[in-house]
Amino acid sequence: MVKYVSTVAFVALAFAGCASGTKQSTGQSPAANTYRIVLDTTKGPVTIEVDRSLAPNGAQRFYELVKAKYFDGARFYRVVPGFVVQWGAAADPAVTKKWDVTIPDDPVKTSNLPGTVAFAATGQPNSRTTHLFINLGNNARLDAMGFAPIGRVVGGMKAVEHIYAGYGEHPDQNLIGSRGNAYLNKSFPRLDYIESAHVAGR
Repeated sequence: MVKYVSTVAFVALAFAGCASGTKQSTGQSPAANTYRIVLDTTKGPVTIEVDRSLAPNGAQRFYELVKAKYFDGARFYRVVPGFVVQWGAAADPAVTKKWDVTIPDDPVKTSNLPGTVAFAATGQPNSRTTHLFINLGNNARLDAMGFAPIGRVVGGMKAVEHIYAGYGEHPDQNLIGSRGNAYLNKSFPRLDYIESAHVAGR
């Protein structure tokens, strides 16, 4: 796996995948152009409204991941106050590996303002997989780097702002991918996490 670049460069929003292909959409999409995802976190519920017209490929992947229960137990492994809260490695590394296949890029149609949600990427074309971040500050400079928000937090932003940030960027991203929660629970036991995630109303 490729190591992230520094936060100072504002490109450190990636968990690089090893797969070479692009995963085709396999899950059923909600009929509406928008849908809401509820993340039941250890800090309280967080509701994300996703707008498929903003980033259809990212919106579809997020929906599929939630329906597959991929995020249940996933740790918020990277928290930089004023910048981002990031997650996206499954509790079980075998599940992470299964979904470690890229999706096509979406054009940036709205800015990375506080509360918006976007997929992480490596800086290379079509490199998004399963990792997402919530913008904690005005990160409009990410727009030109191709980070396309798929929606925004519409409930529970206070919970997001209180997600444990004491470990900063210390969790080793390669070990997260290879060992999952076994590594994080032992070395970073105070990380907050997603207890479960579901499509609102379903």
